Amino acid sequence: MRIIGGKAAGLRINPPTSLPVRPTTDIAKEALFNILNNRIEFDEIDCLDLFAGTGNISFELASRGAVSVDAIDQHAKCIMYIDETAKKLKLEQIKTRRADVFKYIKSAKKSYDFIFADPPYDIGALPQLAQMILDGDLLKPGGLLVIEHPSSRKLAESPYFVEIRVYGNSSFSFYSK
Repeated sequence: MRIIGGKAAGLRINPPTSLPVRPTTDIAKEALFNILNNRIEFDEIDCLDLFAGTGNISFELASRGAVSVDAIDQHAKCIMYIDETAKKLKLEQIKTRRADVFKYIKSAKKSYDFIFADPPYDIGALPQLAQMILDGDLLKPGGLLVIEHPSSRKLAESPYFVEIRVYGNSSFSFYSK
């Protein structure tokens, strides 16, 4: 994995192989951030990375100047890795929280300009995830939600759905309020 843009561009990240994750591929991440570059002013946004895993997306957002990045994951080793790497890369705007993402969605008090969610592909609640996030008022008006999911699985219909981009076995579904 590598950071594509911003102040840490080009740096390779080598998470331990023992982490229970499936990181977004560099090709898919580069395609995603090419789209986001045309829609987001990174240095003006508060971000939420759900199912943060290796912190791949959190590091990219922070490197590009996001005001804040909250990285949420239930695995302690993932959170420890994100904390250590953020400190090493001097990406102070990344704050981690070890939590069950679905409980976090229900209890969160903060709202965000950009939310990225990359849940395990086999998670049962995947089709309803977008609506859970949108119903929880986590996304600010005009904000953008992106959910990574397997191309073979469809998400539930939503009036906030904008588009889907397919990259082989992975897809990104975009939502906006």
